[in-house]
Amino acid sequence: MAKKLKLRETTAPYQELIGWEYSEAEEGRSECAVEVREALLNSRQALASVHGGAIYSLADGAMGGALYSALNENEWGTTVQMNIVYLKAVTSGRLSCTARIVDRRESLATLEAEVRCEDQVIAKAIGTWYISRR
Repeated sequence: MAKKLKLRETTAPYQELIGWEYSEAEEGRSECAVEVREALLNSRQALASVHGGAIYSLADGAMGGALYSALNENEWGTTVQMNIVYLKAVTSGRLSCTARIVDRRESLATLEAEVRCEDQVIAKAIGTWYISRR
């Protein structure tokens, strides 16, 4: 049985920079979200939409939460490949992301994520993670 992700008392510096927070991470699935704020927008005034890197980071973070919720205590995972498709630009609101494990082998896992703003899908991602043992 998969363990529930134990959220740390302090987050990683990069997670703090982007600002996403987990609401769920268990049994190979996770959810996290971030409020759109000026620091996450592109610098061009005419295109004040959320930067693709912030959306990518949210999807990667959600995948990590999903994977870690299914790892054993002696296992560690890291992203080795991720593809993302951006479907819609957004300028405000709350971005939420759900991720799940699609396939898990001994040393590799495939995960997928969907990023939404309100009720619209704005990006979809799939990634491969390497699983190592300490």
